[in-house]
Amino acid sequence: MSHLGIVFALLGAAFAVALAGMGSASGVGVAGQAASGVVSEDPSKFVKVLILQLLPGTQGIYGLLVGFITLSKIGLLSGNPATDMSLQTGLMIFAACLPIGIVGLVSGMHQGRTAVASIGIVAKRPEQFAKSMLFPAMVETYAILALLISILAVNAIQL
Repeated sequence: MSHLGIVFALLGAAFAVALAGMGSASGVGVAGQAASGVVSEDPSKFVKVLILQLLPGTQGIYGLLVGFITLSKIGLLSGNPATDMSLQTGLMIFAACLPIGIVGLVSGMHQGRTAVASIGIVAKRPEQFAKSMLFPAMVETYAILALLISILAVNAIQL
């Protein structure tokens, strides 16, 4: 019996987690660099820039969520893996995990750059903090859409 189906399903979970996590790590990293510069000049702005730095971290959480849902779906979390899963089913699960992986990667990086710009706003005009949060939040919209598609697709696949 071939185990290719479950291998591809696991690859889908891994791609969702790894790609979205890489996007978040990149975004949080560049925003953290900008936030550090602002805090070195004015420590009172720490909380505001920290919140902006954390925004790109959500894509990694979304990828992790899809990874957990996928592992649960294929029985790995319960200790009863679906080793008889067909290749076709495994490939469908793999494909269902790709939206959050790919969009999480790209949106995490772009949200980080947008957060850097928003941190610049806070550095010069801290009273504009609420408005500055809207710019990275707009990028978040696409990560949420990809998360929804991945969750719906993974859950719709019959084992």
